[in-house]
Amino acid sequence: MTDLRFRAAQHLRRGADFERIYARQVRGSDQHLLIFADVNQLSCTRIGLSVSKKHGGAVRRNRLKRLLREAFRLSQHELPTGLDLILIPRQGMASTLDDYRQSIGRSVKYISRKLSIRSPN
Repeated sequence: MTDLRFRAAQHLRRGADFERIYARQVRGSDQHLLIFADVNQLSCTRIGLSVSKKHGGAVRRNRLKRLLREAFRLSQHELPTGLDLILIPRQGMASTLDDYRQSIGRSVKYISRKLSIRSPN
């Protein structure tokens, strides 16, 4: 049975990590998400979320963050390890959990080719 927990070690929280990922300027996007990425030296993929006030009030932004965390949690074992990702939802889209899951899978596959990282599949 696959462990689908989203552990604290998989969260990006430090501003320095966000700056490093943005400075690398490796990104992939589609109609639902913009994802910035960089390589880490860990055995797991970590995510950070960036949901601006343009998306609405705190209730709306927190709902988007919950959806993004859940989409990552359900997709994490299909993604290559050793990546740091920043997920930014597109404004004005009524995206569902499945939309975000598919978007993460497609965009990370594209980004991993750019960074020369192998997928676990």
